[in-house]
Formats: sequence, C-alpha cells, structure tokens
Amino acid sequence: MSAHRTHPTQRTRRSHCITVLGAGFAGLSAIRELRRRDSEVEITLVAPRAELHYLPGIIWIPSGLRRREDLIIPLDKFLQRMKVRFHAGEVTGLRDKGRTVLTSSGELSNDGLVIATGGRFIKKLPGIEHAITPCEGIAAAERIRDRLQALQGGRIAVGFAGNPNEPAAMRGGPMFEFLFGIDQQLRREGRRGRFDLTFFSPAREPGNRLGPKAVQHLLGEMARRGIATHLGHKMVRLEADKVVTEGGEIGADLILFMPGMTGNAWFDATELPRSPGGLVQADEHCRVPGWERVVVAGDSGSFPGPDWLPKQAHMADLQAVAAAANLLGDLRGEHANATFEVELACIVDSLDRGTLIWRTPRRNWLLPSSPVFHWVKRSFERRYLQRYR
Repeated sequence: MSAHRTHPTQRTRRSHCITVLGAGFAGLSAIRELRRRDSEVEITLVAPRAELHYLPGIIWIPSGLRRREDLIIPLDKFLQRMKVRFHAGEVTGLRDKGRTVLTSSGELSNDGLVIATGGRFIKKLPGIEHAITPCEGIAAAERIRDRLQALQGGRIAVGFAGNPNEPAAMRGGPMFEFLFGIDQQLRREGRRGRFDLTFFSPAREPGNRLGPKAVQHLLGEMARRGIATHLGHKMVRLEADKVVTEGGEIGADLILFMPGMTGNAWFDATELPRSPGGLVQADEHCRVPGWERVVVAGDSGSFPGPDWLPKQAHMADLQAVAAAANLLGDLRGEHANATFEVELACIVDSLDRGTLIWRTPRRNWLLPSSPVFHWVKRSFERRYLQRYR
C-alpha cells in the first residue's frame, strides 16, 4: 500500500493549538464551534474529569426524578468525534499573557486560549456552613434529597443573595425551582401540612432580573402555595436552626442558600484584568482586554450589557460561539468581531408544571405555568445531552 503523499506546503504548515479551560456549557460549546469552523485546528481541553455535569437537572434530584448517573455525561466519545486532546488537571495559573497554562498535572502551551472554568460562590456570610448551596453540584442536591427524607416535619428556608460588586453574578432562578419543587414534592407525599416553607432574600423584588411580570408571578405563586416571604433585609448570619437578618430571624431545620458569585480562586494567581466583582473582564466580543488571543465565556466572565444579563447555560452557549469565532479570526489574522445576543430564556419548573420566561433588550415574555413547559424542559435536556453522548 503506497504512502499518502502530501504537498510540501502542507507538510510545513503548523496547525494552531487552542486550549479550552473547563468542561461546562461554555467550554464544550466553544469546542463544538471551533471544530465546526476549522477541522484542522488542534484543541486541548483542560478539566479535572472528562465529564459534563448537567447542573440544570439537579432540581429534580430531591424528588427522585433524576439520579446522579442521569446528569453525569462521560465525554470520551464526544472528544474523540471532535478530535480533542484531554488534559486531566486543575488550572492553577497562567504565564506569558496566557500562552502557557499552569495545571496541577503540568504546563501547556497554546496559540489561543478559551477561559470557561465557571464561577465560585462567595462563602463569606458567617455560619454559611449551616446551609446547603444547591448549585455547587450533584452532591449538594443529593444532600437536600437525604435531608428531606429524614425530616418528619419542620421549617425549611430557601433563599439567595447576590454579589454587591457585580449585579449579574448571581444564580437565583434555580432557587425558585427548588422552592416550588420541594413544596410540590411534599404535597405528593402527603406531608406538606407538617412543614413551614419560607423564601428569603435581601432584595425587595427577588427575580427582578427576569422582568417585572416575573416578580409578580413568582411572589403570587408563593402566596398561592402558602410559602411565607422575608424580603428586603440584609443578611447577618446563618445558624444551625435559623436565618438571621437585620429584619428578624427565620427558624429553619433545613436551609438552602445561594450566595452571589465571584471568580475562580486560580484567577488570583494571574494578572488577568478583573471586574469589581472578581470575574475576568471581557468586551462585547468576549475578548480579554490587553491579552492577545485570550477569550472568555460563561460564568468566568464579566461582560458589557444590561444589569439583568443572566448567568445561565443558555447565555454561556451564546457567548462561547462568539468567543470561538473571534479567537479563530485572530489566529488567522482576519477581522472578526462577532457578538452574542443578550437573551434570558428559562423555564421555572415545579416538578409537574413550568413557567416560561424570555427576556431580550426589546421584549419580556412570561407564559403562565403549564404542564407543557415541564415536558419542554425535560425534552430540551434530552436533546442537549444527546450531542455529548
């Protein structure tokens, strides 16, 4: 069998090497877009494990609708299809303006870098160890499931706060879903009458980033379900059996609390430009100012836009597409200035129903609670995960 001959110019051409940090929504969407646009570019993914943890699905773990194995997707087949090299390790820093990535398992050089390592929750509130922070991962949702099973009755407090230096760095939507989901689960089990549920937030209008109609709807839904509210009071501390605010105390046998978000700890070991809230500064094209061929997408970045710019998987996907397009353009010496749509799209689920909320700079829609949207959310999950199986 004769050897395949390559034209001399092809033999001497070196493919660009791009390193993607993070195996979440932004990182994987960036990989898909990079490969769609360029079949030859070398891509290396850096993450602790070659797995996607589908965190939007953890709202269904307490009720048993989802299990751990349903939400952890091994990426071996996806990475093979995408021709991506995997480097197992934790990112610890950068050198040479991003051209060298430092990890717990060695150094990597690159021609272009995508930062998509997500965010980190601010754990400065005294006594925060007494609360479960649901969006920290699957294990946190399993703790909620186990605590609910063990409780025969009592008081449950669910709430969230933000990053005062970064209005967009919060994740409140899932907390409404945990709240309504727990209420519905207890009703199904015939136990709701033995529990008091309270929703708390320092904000007077929690969920206002979803739009004015959403605030009215969410608070109305709480009233309809008999869920008490404690709003507009600065938080002081958490204790084993209570939430303490400047406006009073909330007794609680189980506390679910989502603090605001900030940047990853490894950012501190770099000279990356940071926002007041601790995230990586980005422009409207997802480029990191002053750092050549370095882009950021998802929860890691602080982007220009309205104060309701969401931190959610959908937004991370949109940012990743723009980041990938612009990074490839920069590597090729082309004029590339792709931007991302600012779009909030979510379904606030309550186990058997859901409310669709959609917001852009021009429109804000809310379609009332319906079983249809619950099944739409489940269908979207199945289709989204299929691309990585």
